[in-house]
Amino acid sequence: MSDLHREVSDLESKSATAARLFDIRRIIGGLFAVYGVIVTIAGITASDADLRKAQGININLWTGLAMLALGLFFLVWLKLRPIVPPPAEPAQSAESTAPTGTAG
Repeated sequence: MSDLHREVSDLESKSATAARLFDIRRIIGGLFAVYGVIVTIAGITASDADLRKAQGININLWTGLAMLALGLFFLVWLKLRPIVPPPAEPAQSAESTAPTGTAG
């Protein structure tokens, strides 16, 4: 019986780990943060010709900073409110699930 409980607890811990790993906030936050850094660098290194095309507004810089802020928001949200797996239901014994033998 202890082997069964150990196996169930191992599966529950693996399931909880997978739920935290594939949380959509982690994926969205990570992608926005990475792309935000890339676009911010493109905005910092923008030439005068690029700025003239955008009517003097460094759109890459502002968009990159906004993407970086959004990505950090998702990652902070993930850190402050992690996924909590539902509590495990106690395993029922074979006696309680077996049908009663009374015939009517």
